[in-house]
Amino acid sequence: MPAGSFKAVKKGIKRRLKMLRQAFARTFRSFTPDDLLERLRQLGIVPGDVVLVHSSYDAFEGFSGKPTDVIAILQRAVGAEGTLLMPTMAFTGTAVEYVSRTPVFDVARTPSRMGLLSELFRRSPGVVRSVHPTHPVAIWGRDAEGLAADHHRAGTPCGAGTPFARLLERQGKILFLGADIDSLTFYHTIEEMLETRLPASPFTQQVYQLKSKLPDGTSVVTQTRLFEPSVSRRRNLGKLAPELRRQGAWHEARVGRLKLTLLGTSDVLAAVAAMADRGAYCYD
Repeated sequence: MPAGSFKAVKKGIKRRLKMLRQAFARTFRSFTPDDLLERLRQLGIVPGDVVLVHSSYDAFEGFSGKPTDVIAILQRAVGAEGTLLMPTMAFTGTAVEYVSRTPVFDVARTPSRMGLLSELFRRSPGVVRSVHPTHPVAIWGRDAEGLAADHHRAGTPCGAGTPFARLLERQGKILFLGADIDSLTFYHTIEEMLETRLPASPFTQQVYQLKSKLPDGTSVVTQTRLFEPSVSRRRNLGKLAPELRRQGAWHEARVGRLKLTLLGTSDVLAAVAAMADRGAYCYD
């Protein structure tokens, strides 16, 4: 069989298997938006919470609602007194690679590459987006403006003066919906806090001058260190999960086939610090 024909057959089989898996989930593992809300409550999300969400909508097999229903449920979960955040980075490689080919970040138009839900959330009514050329955050809720303020003035993407650091100040939570711990952007906040205790600095020596375009057409310049690619390639957050479990800080549930994980930001900091105390780090 010619190589091209074999690839086509293989692709067709994978597509068919995916369809069968989805049909099975709809029949035997289906769940509704209300089921999702109930599980979020059982997991520990209450009105007034400040929650950063990482998600993969591909994992929502059997979900009877639409992607917009997920966003609505998350907003109901934290309520009018709470705040919801989603990272909206425009790249999936390293920040250094991204800025080398992207001269200007447009806060209103540059799309999120952090999954379907993050992009829909970014475009939702009442959502503000922090101004940062590499690590912008979409935020909805009572404290949205305060969390987003002056992100472009921070000296690193996720450290002091950023929504990620303010999440910790507010005793925020981190929710994974079908995503794994490798997507934990908040870890960068801890890298800055514990930089002198790490085996190597996670940051570049170079300070980048990066431009962001605001919705009114004006521009601002951010002076920031970025994450050192050689360190980023060795980062392995799978090493953090066992420590969180040992400390009783790993909260997991399922609804249908969807896995939900909830972490407290202060618990993540404590776990990383405990690892550093004994010379263990989240790098290969």
